[in-house]
Parts: sequence; C-alpha cells; structure tokens
Amino acid sequence: MYKMKVFNNTTKVVKDDLEQVILPNSRISIAAGYFSIYAYQELKKQLSKIDSLRFIFTSPTFASEQFPKEKREFYIPRLKRETGLYGTEFEVKLKNKLTQKAIAKECADWIRKKVTFKSNSTQDNMGGFLNVENKDDQKLTYMPLNGFTRVDIGCEKGKNAYNMINKFDAPFSSEYVQLFENVWDDDKRLQDVTEEVIETISEVYQENPAELIYFLTLFNIFSEFLDDITDDVLPNDATGFKNSVIWNKLYNFQQDAALAIINKLETYNGCILADSVGLGKTFTSLAVIKYYENRNKNVLVLCPKKLKDNWMTFRGNLINNPLEKDRLRYDVLFHTDLSRERGDSAIGLALDRINWGGNYDLVVIDESHNFRNGGTTNGEFDEKENRYLKLLNKVIRSGVTTKVLMLSATPVNNRFYDLRNQLALAYEGKTELINSKLNIKSDIDSIFKQAQRIYNNWSKQPPELRTTDTLLKQLSFDFFEVLDSVTIARSRKHIQRYYDTTEVGTFPQRKEPISKRPKLTTLNNAINYEQIYEQLAGLNLSIYTPTNYILPSRLSNYMDLDSEDSRRLTQSGREEGIRRLMSINLLKRMESSVHSFKLTVKRIYGQIIKTIKTIEEFRSNAEITVRDIDYNDLDLDDQNIDIFWVGKSLE
Repeated sequence: MYKMKVFNNTTKVVKDDLEQVILPNSRISIAAGYFSIYAYQELKKQLSKIDSLRFIFTSPTFASEQFPKEKREFYIPRLKRETGLYGTEFEVKLKNKLTQKAIAKECADWIRKKVTFKSNSTQDNMGGFLNVENKDDQKLTYMPLNGFTRVDIGCEKGKNAYNMINKFDAPFSSEYVQLFENVWDDDKRLQDVTEEVIETISEVYQENPAELIYFLTLFNIFSEFLDDITDDVLPNDATGFKNSVIWNKLYNFQQDAALAIINKLETYNGCILADSVGLGKTFTSLAVIKYYENRNKNVLVLCPKKLKDNWMTFRGNLINNPLEKDRLRYDVLFHTDLSRERGDSAIGLALDRINWGGNYDLVVIDESHNFRNGGTTNGEFDEKENRYLKLLNKVIRSGVTTKVLMLSATPVNNRFYDLRNQLALAYEGKTELINSKLNIKSDIDSIFKQAQRIYNNWSKQPPELRTTDTLLKQLSFDFFEVLDSVTIARSRKHIQRYYDTTEVGTFPQRKEPISKRPKLTTLNNAINYEQIYEQLAGLNLSIYTPTNYILPSRLSNYMDLDSEDSRRLTQSGREEGIRRLMSINLLKRMESSVHSFKLTVKRIYGQIIKTIKTIEEFRSNAEITVRDIDYNDLDLDDQNIDIFWVGKSLE
C-alpha cells in the first residue's frame, strides 16, 4: 500500500530516516545542486556498505557548458557549487574544527570505489530528489532535495524559512527511479565529472605552499566585503585624529573598535558599542568624537546624571583632564534633560533656548539601554513626548542627518525589542532607511518580531533543551546579519584570544563570590533589614497618589477616562507605581549609608507636613503651585529620579 511521510527537518529529520533505510548493497541515486563531504560524514557508516551511488549535478558543475557565452551562468553561483564539495556556508563551524582534511581523504577514497558523478551541461532545469533501492525490491524517494548537504538532510538550519522533505514508496517512487535512469543515460545532456570531483576534494588534503594558503585565507575572509568598500565609509586619516592624545591612549582592540564604529556610522548611520564592562567604551567613543570634531561636526553626549563627572572632565580645561590638549568641545545633556522644559544643562545651556534641531551631526548616548522602551506620548491631545520621542523628533529627525552612537554593556534586558528600539534611533524610526542598507531578506521589524517569538518559545522549554546552542540554531541568518552590521560586542575572553595583550596585561581573575550577611548594627534589640522593609512597605506615601482622594464623580475633570492610555493603565495605577518606586528607593538610599537614608526620610517627612499645611490653609481663591509628575519619565535603571528629591526644584 502506498505510503507518504513528511519530514520538517526540525523534529523529524531526513538523516535519521536514511540511517534506517540505507542497507548493505543499497543502490542510491541523487539529483541535486550540491554535494558536501560533511553530508557524507553524517552517513559514512551506511554509505561505506552500499553497492553504488550515482549523482547528477542539476546545474552545470565542473562541466563544459553547451550554450552561447552570452547566456552562460554568472560565475559566482557555479563556483559556490564546486567549492561546496568541502563545505557550504552553513557548515563553517565544521570547517573551523580543522577536521576537513581527514574527512576529505576518506570521502575521496569512497568516491573512487563507489560513486559516479555526472553534471547537467545544458540550461534545462532539473528538480532534485534522492532514490534508495534495496535488494528486496524496496524503492524509496525523497524530494524535493536542493543538495546533498547537512542542511538538506536536517543536520543544520539554513536560510530557508522551512525545509520540508517528502518520502514516497512504490508505485510513485518507481516513477522517479525510471526518471533518473532516463536522464542518466542521456549523454547529450550529461557529462561525466567524477575525476573533476575527486581532484577538487583531493586538493583539500594535499600539501600546499604556505604562501598559497595565506593568500587563499585572505581572499576567502575579505572577498565578500571588497565590492562594498568605498572611501566614503572608511575613516579619513587626513583629519589627523590618529595624532590626537585620545587615539594614542587607546589599546589596539579599542583602536579597532573606533575604526569599526566610524565605518558603521558612515554606512548605517548608527552603531551600538556593547563591549563588556571595563573594556573602555567611554575612551573608544571619545576617539570617535574627536574624529568627527576634527571634521568640524557638532557632537551631543547624552548621559545619566551619575556619569556627569566623566564626560564633563574630558571636555573641560581642568588639571585632571588627561585629554586637555585635544580640546574636545561636545555638549553634554542628561537623559532627564529631555523631559524638562526649563532650567540649565550640565554645561550651563538654558534648556528652553537649546537649538535641538538641525545642529547635531553625532549623538553619543551613554547607557543607551535607558531608551530601550521606545516612544510614547501622553496628555489630552498627545502633546507631551517622553524623552525617547523628544530625542527622535527634535534632534535626530530634524535638520542635518544625525548619526547615533550608543554605549551599553547590557543593551538587551529580556526582550529583543529593547535592541530594536535603540537601533531605531539610528534610522529615525523609519525601517525603509535601514532595510535597503542591510543584506537581509526581510524587513528589520519582522526580523526582531520573529527573534522575539523564537526566544519566547525557547524560554519555555525544559532546562535540558534550553541551551544557548539550541537558541542560536533557531535564530535566522537575517538576525545575525543585523547584529554584525550595527553592533560591536566583545568580552574579555575575546580580547585575550584575538589580540596581543602585552600592553594591556592580564585581566583580573573573577573570584568566587563570598556571601556575608552582616547585621545592620551591633546594638542589641535594634531594628533589622526585614523590619525596615515591612515599615517602608506599610507607608501610605499618599503625596504620590492624589487621585485616590478625588471623588469618582469628579475624576473626568482630571483625566480622559475613555482614552486608550487610560484603558491600558489608569492614572491611579501610575501613581501607585510611583509610590512603590519611592519605597524601593528608600531602601536603595540605605545601601549608600544610614545617614543618606536618614536625610531622605527627613526630606519626605518635611514635604508631607508641608502638603498637609497647604491643604489646611487652602482657600477657594488661593494660588497654589502644582507640579505635574510624568510616570513615563521615571526610570529606575537610570537612577535619575529627580522627583525622589521631594521638595527640590529641577531648575
């Protein structure tokens, strides 16, 4: 009875089935575009015992083409088929294991004994399939089959969205067996290329001069980039930035990063430097800033308030500025300055008079993960932008083309969308500006959506299946293309492995953590941490939840109850979030010192007393000062929570 079986090459793999059906003295016939020694390696145990294997290259490979020169196939696809014998682009991991030589020798010996290759020498299209014939008159066919590679038999994930293979038995398989026989015997269409295949595979294990290996290595590493390189995207040494103080203070791996960043900024308009903590992201970015300032470009640095001293020192005429001779002149603003309408910036610029649009050629965002949540608006008419949208609309989209360099050791928290939102600053939130520049098949939003879906499914798997290798195999090539194009992320192990670290020395060894639980005080019967937390959790902090005291009949006077924003998260919900945030930050103050905790508690207590007094003294025509608190501007990771300093003006 006729049976058909379907393999998705994910949970049901063709290789596993072939291991069962290829028996001693089996006869195998394959028509496909590729043959790889690594596919042979996967089935070596079974293939070594077969009677014979016949292989037809479905497109001209090693053959003399029998059609006019002007119609001949472009050289590169044919070259890939021929070099694919010893590994396709998806089998690069196996190539890196340096076992290729031994595998090639075994495969060449096997071909001499068991295999005959022929190639289509015409322009006729041929479909791919694989036939297995056994002595008991069992005939099986697998199709469609693009190639005899590890991808096609299910051992690797290729670029295809799916890789479905159907398996037929008689009588349908008999038709494919007869089809192969008819094509195989057509000398006008096929040309024997067995010797050419053996010769090509033999080149892998032959001894070659060191010079040849060196030049072949360089060619294979850089060939795909040569056509894309132009002087427009390479750093211009004529600017003199390599004579600067900052450039000569960089280690070799930091100099490489600076040059790569400039190339990515010029090519894609943006870059995320995500090197591990301690590898000098700030100094690397200062070299990039110097390059653009030497080209008479205006630079804006956006940083958290806690990093003010770093950036202010390097631009100032100060005795402790090691880069004073470079005369860096970039502007400095805090992340929270984007949420403010008045007051002065860190360098004394009046926020209400800053020329946001049309003036900054480069924006450097330190701790860029603080912008990972993207943009939202609020207000009755969506008139108030959060800091992300203000940066996007007022700085990046308006005026001159603005390049964006983002610095973060942790650009992703727990969502790939975190990375997408940061990258969107580089292409102004308009996907068409980046899609055309990247070598991707899908658009960038779809790539991140798919990656997030894969991650969500992966995170739900049991621990034994939830491995890094499993996740990487499922992510698409387009996703890695995006990462390679617009991000630089290196660890200390990477630096030690690929760079001469003589100047750097050895990185400090991370010791095993020592857990200690000291008491808050040596005083007997004193309050402990748990009791303090319980006390803080019990605080009403009603000053942050005023809507709890508005009559239900009056709520519509203070908020639009029918808006989409109100349906997602109510105003009272936002205020409750602020209240909890304040409780947590009181504990964070205790991390600094008991004295800091004491000062902050006194400050909050004083503000509560002041508010109660204001309420008690309120008269119908009295003027009182009201401050609008925007929950979207409170960012715990940023640690720039100005509202936490209760009673203090932002100005």
